Amino acid sequence: MKNLWSDCDAKALIRRLAKQNASRDLSLRVYTSRLLGQEPRLVLHGGGNTSVKTTAKDLFGAQLDVLCVKGSGWDMGEIEPAGLPAVRLEPILELRQLDALSDEDMVNFQRLNLLDASSPNPSVETLLHAFLPHKFVDHTHANAVLSITNQPNGSALAREVWGERMGLVPYIMPGFALAKAAADTFDKDPAVEGLILLKHGIFTFGSTAREAYERMIAAVTLAERHLARGRKRVFARARLPRSIAPVAAVAPVVRGACAQNGADGRYRRMILEFRTSRRILNYVNGRTLARYSQVGVVTPDHTIRTKNTPLILPAPAAGQIEKFATAVNEAVTAFVERYHAYFSRNNARAGKSKQELDAMPRVILVPGLGLFGLGVSSHAAAVAADIAEATVLAITDAEAIGRYACLGEADLFDIEYWSLEQAKLGTAKEAPLARHVAVVTGGGSGIGAATAAAFAAQGAEVAILDRNAKAADAAATKIGKTALALECDVTDKKSLRTAFAAICESFGGVDVVVSNAGAAWQGRVGDVDDAVLRRSFELNFFAHQEVAQTAVAIMKSQGTGGVLLFNTSKQAVNPGQDFGPYGLPKTATLALMRQYALDHGADGIRANAVNADRIRTGLLTDEMIAARAAARGVGRRKYMSGNLLGREVTAEDVAQAFVHLALARNTTAAVVTVDGGNIAAALR
Repeated sequence: MKNLWSDCDAKALIRRLAKQNASRDLSLRVYTSRLLGQEPRLVLHGGGNTSVKTTAKDLFGAQLDVLCVKGSGWDMGEIEPAGLPAVRLEPILELRQLDALSDEDMVNFQRLNLLDASSPNPSVETLLHAFLPHKFVDHTHANAVLSITNQPNGSALAREVWGERMGLVPYIMPGFALAKAAADTFDKDPAVEGLILLKHGIFTFGSTAREAYERMIAAVTLAERHLARGRKRVFARARLPRSIAPVAAVAPVVRGACAQNGADGRYRRMILEFRTSRRILNYVNGRTLARYSQVGVVTPDHTIRTKNTPLILPAPAAGQIEKFATAVNEAVTAFVERYHAYFSRNNARAGKSKQELDAMPRVILVPGLGLFGLGVSSHAAAVAADIAEATVLAITDAEAIGRYACLGEADLFDIEYWSLEQAKLGTAKEAPLARHVAVVTGGGSGIGAATAAAFAAQGAEVAILDRNAKAADAAATKIGKTALALECDVTDKKSLRTAFAAICESFGGVDVVVSNAGAAWQGRVGDVDDAVLRRSFELNFFAHQEVAQTAVAIMKSQGTGGVLLFNTSKQAVNPGQDFGPYGLPKTATLALMRQYALDHGADGIRANAVNADRIRTGLLTDEMIAARAAARGVGRRKYMSGNLLGREVTAEDVAQAFVHLALARNTTAAVVTVDGGNIAAALR
């Protein structure tokens, strides 16, 4: 484990945070917290915590001893001073005199002693930090440490690795009891540099931020060196099909099997994140995968994001996707039944006081291919995949020196259903299009870019396809880091198939497609060159068919329905003079939309269209607007608002129409007109 401490970086951060009135102590606490949090072998997604004992002034100017400890919901890798709320230290220390303290009373007491009532809840391990006398205290769930302690003889191995340098604390659920046990262990030998919490993690401490941090790095390095010695080869390979189906074919099947159909007929889909590597394949291809992968999580903190065990699927043979789909559905059903049984027996032990959580898997292992993380968003799926990757590494190392073992299911159930852990996930209401994957063609600018942004604002995961890669990237950047930008020529079948495969690999499938890409060719129909007309039909009709056909194959593979949305333009119903090369294929696309609605309604796939007019986009350039306005003897603004409402219509207006149609779950074969009122283009 590399020591990343830098005097230069530490001083620079102290200077920067001084402008936010952060003290030197707090700035150094932020600095080393980030060093720990940015190393995935130590900390993942909100795991771990850190603290510093320092002073702060109250409203009366009195100097108080405080503990600044990581607040719930903050990620150490990106922590700011606000993520380390200050708690009055003296009252917290008095709690050690108690024989017992409920979680509710602990949280309430900690909040009562916050200097700022608007601060987040202090970490569930605040008391452990407080009861240790050191100024700086660090806690991580280091992979290497867990590979050592998660063994049948973990305590003996730990003593072999660290000797008397570290104190050993048996597993106790986080909270008051663990804090007292850890403090008692330290009191027996105040010379220790840290504490190993068996089957949980590691604490180190020191009088300075650097000392606590470097003790963490040194302790983890000792574990890594032990794991590197005397390893046995893992894992013996299972027999696999000669040829494995591609991720793009497998992901929609998996995603569809893990979607839940609610009482209201709405599917609660999952977003998928695929991962593979040499080490992942070595793990998932193991002959005894059903043993070592089903033991349980490497640290209890992971269970709220991945559940205790992953789902194992059979290896997907190429060309046999239907057979694979049957096996996947059976495997998911069996997983859910096992989860129901797990909940029932442990809830009975807990006095039947818990409400069962969603039973769907959060990690899926696919021999021959890799693993999937599942979540309600791409971020949540990535978190599950990150933890799954870390688990692969930790269990591989554990098996290389012995036999992986972890806590029993009762302990893990208590963590999974612990209100203080569940609070980390938040309870925000899901956006209308959460759990949906939306694809927008021609999404780099104009109506397409506005539509992509509108879908993202409603919670969808968005893939932007555009033949201009820079434009697609720019549109994705405006949306945020989860948007996918792909260079794609929708008139090229290979380019289109490659793009949709990438979408399935990135998100797991497709739910909504906005077939928007187009271009306006002009010419008098009696004189126009065949080549012009054919080029226009390629983009303005056949490309829509290729996009829809590709999407429908994925939607049918998922089995959860979907939505096809077409930009048909007002030219489809109200042709303009000398615009035949553009209007004719648009008319055909309107008929195409209705045919999809007719032929695939039984598959739960809806098809609708938007016809828009006089929108300032790449199709209607400033030069075209000027020419048309001049022909009518009006100014640009008058021309653009030349409709029944007398208003200019924007790309955002069109985007909202697409969103509306995506949400209108009982509407299909419909056309929404967005033009401010043009009676000649009104259908009904």
